[in-house]
Amino acid sequence: MGEHNFFSFFNIYEKHCLAEGQSPRTVKTKLSNLKMFVKWCIANNIDEIREVTKSIVEQYKADLAETVNPRNNQPLRKNTKRRRVTDVRTFFKELTYLDYFEVNPLENLRLPKPQRTLPTAFLTFEDIEQVFQATVPYGDTGKRDRAILETFYSTGARRMEVANLDVMDVNFKQKQIFVTGKGDKERFIPIADRACDWIKHYVNHVRPKLVDKKSGFTLFLDNRGMKYRETQMSDLAKKYILKAGFDVNAACNVFRHSAATHMLENGADIREIQQYLGHSDLSTTQVYTHVTNVQLKKTYQKSHPAARQTKRLIATEFGRYR
Repeated sequence: MGEHNFFSFFNIYEKHCLAEGQSPRTVKTKLSNLKMFVKWCIANNIDEIREVTKSIVEQYKADLAETVNPRNNQPLRKNTKRRRVTDVRTFFKELTYLDYFEVNPLENLRLPKPQRTLPTAFLTFEDIEQVFQATVPYGDTGKRDRAILETFYSTGARRMEVANLDVMDVNFKQKQIFVTGKGDKERFIPIADRACDWIKHYVNHVRPKLVDKKSGFTLFLDNRGMKYRETQMSDLAKKYILKAGFDVNAACNVFRHSAATHMLENGADIREIQQYLGHSDLSTTQVYTHVTNVQLKKTYQKSHPAARQTKRLIATEFGRYR
């Protein structure tokens, strides 16, 4: 009975989220997290949705802190725990908005702290060029892949944003692309001339060879004429990164992180980078300032004459004093 009670509210919540304009993918993720919470509730003899209180969700938070990911036997990542609790809190907030609760029982619930990780997967511009050159031996396939990689680096777009591009989303005259990002947020991103040239060549000479009746207006087509899945995009990027001789812990994001870092190093304002990357929260963008600081230290150690002095030489200098 309790399970039915919970899931009857899930149906209401799902329809509400979709009516609010949230993407089916976003809603699916939210419901998945909510189902894990319900499973935990039932295991702890909480059968009715109206039994849920702040103290109960605090216990759920405590149990999440001790939960191990069965895939790697490691504790759950901080952002995973935060996302699960956030989806529970939002669920009750929206049900209260819809008048299913007079008072939101989780109104004052605190979320676990977010995890701020530095984007370590980035390459220099010279390294990026080597990755581009790795596409040369592959003929028409290489030309398509070069157009994809140039788009990634030029725009800093996410892999889903590039995969979902239609032909008409690229404005060659205005030198910008139109993307739909996380949470169905839409934005225009500038794109460089060189990336435009590669896309034009691909559209005119390669794409017609790949087009299938199911291709629609999708810009980048895989070998079967279909839209790329996100995992396919990652595999494509990783292939050329490795062939260029680099082993970094990311694929498509290498180009995104590198583009943002290079722009900051060359004087771009942090809020401009925020807009460029499509971050809703400036604090997400600010991690790149830490990256440029790390890069500055490395460059300093290599290039500043004082920093290049060896400890042995310095010790010799010490010995000259009486």
